[in-house]
Amino acid sequence: MSLRIAIAGAGGRMGRTLIEAALDASDLQLAAALERSDSPEIGNDCGQFLGRATGVRVSERIDAIADADVLIDFTRPEATLAHLQACQRHGVKLVIGTTGFDAAGKSAIAAAAQSIPIVFSPNMSVGVNATLKLLQVAARILDGYDIEIVEAHHRHKVDAPSGTALKMGETIAAALGRTLDEVAVYSRHGTTGERRPGTIGFATIRGGDIVGDHTVLFAGPGERIEITHRSASRMNYALGALRAARFLATKSAGLYDMHDVLGLR
Repeated sequence: MSLRIAIAGAGGRMGRTLIEAALDASDLQLAAALERSDSPEIGNDCGQFLGRATGVRVSERIDAIADADVLIDFTRPEATLAHLQACQRHGVKLVIGTTGFDAAGKSAIAAAAQSIPIVFSPNMSVGVNATLKLLQVAARILDGYDIEIVEAHHRHKVDAPSGTALKMGETIAAALGRTLDEVAVYSRHGTTGERRPGTIGFATIRGGDIVGDHTVLFAGPGERIEITHRSASRMNYALGALRAARFLATKSAGLYDMHDVLGLR
């Protein structure tokens, strides 16, 4: 039996990429496509932009997900939290790629995971999650090196640093036995003084149509190591999200991330 997938933000860049990927997967079936009530896509076949008829109309009704097994959500925190409640009502599993949650939002997701299975990850790319594993190893080896994280995204991204950059910082800090709150430096301006040892610096670039670039720089005496991941397309995020949905097919309540999905624990 095919896994029935619902997609939130169906008219957006990521939503459309998810629809395309799901339609190309023989083991998946599109069950619902959600959008805001003011979206011009409401009522359209969700595959119209591809010239493909799916029989699934874009809807503003959150409860349209009731016919799905898994909802995939790459929208905004406030929308995702509303979708979270609907998933709990209908027993629908949830893949969250949305970033920018505050502490209360993260707590709400963790609480919901006591009743439904959720994969919550700031980046669904398989390559990015492999990169996180490499950073964990590098941080332990390169003790005492200065660490900087540089990320670049398109002009429409509304949160900074990116969720992926923050996850990279958290991974490195944890490998060093610290928390990111203890060591993060998010901005520098004016006379800053010398770099404080043990800190992790962040730099953010926004412009054009950059899908997502992340570089972590380890700078030591006489050498520099850079670990970089660049996304040329949103399809890598979509394929990772579908992999997460398949992972949830056999899971009961619990909070998972892409390291669980990929067996990187």
